[in-house]
Amino acid sequence: MLPIQKYCSFCGNEVVYKFAEGRNRVVCEHCNTIHYTNPKIVVGALSVWEDKVLLCRRAIEPRKGFWNLPAGYLEDFEKAEDGAIRETWEEAGTDIEIQQVLAVYNIPQANQVYIHFYAKLKDGIVRNGEESIESALFSEDEIPWNEMAFTSSAFALRHYFEARKNGNIQTYLGTYPEK
Repeated sequence: MLPIQKYCSFCGNEVVYKFAEGRNRVVCEHCNTIHYTNPKIVVGALSVWEDKVLLCRRAIEPRKGFWNLPAGYLEDFEKAEDGAIRETWEEAGTDIEIQQVLAVYNIPQANQVYIHFYAKLKDGIVRNGEESIESALFSEDEIPWNEMAFTSSAFALRHYFEARKNGNIQTYLGTYPEK
């Protein structure tokens, strides 16, 4: 996938896509500026209340109507865990307490890295945020696996339930497509 930048943010001239510093990059040949591009960071939380996990049914595209762990893009100047707390509040109207990193999931072809935290709900009350049609708590056997919006959420959920059975929640690393 080629970058969408067309003009140099320093001098305004057109940029080209060419080999520079070991890989193809966006370069301004007029002022010799290399424009580095970086993946988007998506943060979210697998939040637990008693033996249930929080899922939200998406009210927006992509994958409107499908279930997902509350997650979204990390904002500028925001810590990853604060972004996960914010996204959970925005999507489910609930407060969480971050425990640890649960999963880092790479989607290189989409230029995204997901960081899902393991968190505990503070009071077990969930609401619908602006980006959710429905928010609910699910036990493991109630998870709507065929209605999951994104592979990143399914990856985090599978590893959480496996870890919970073993009594050892740790951090998992994955890449799409999974092998």
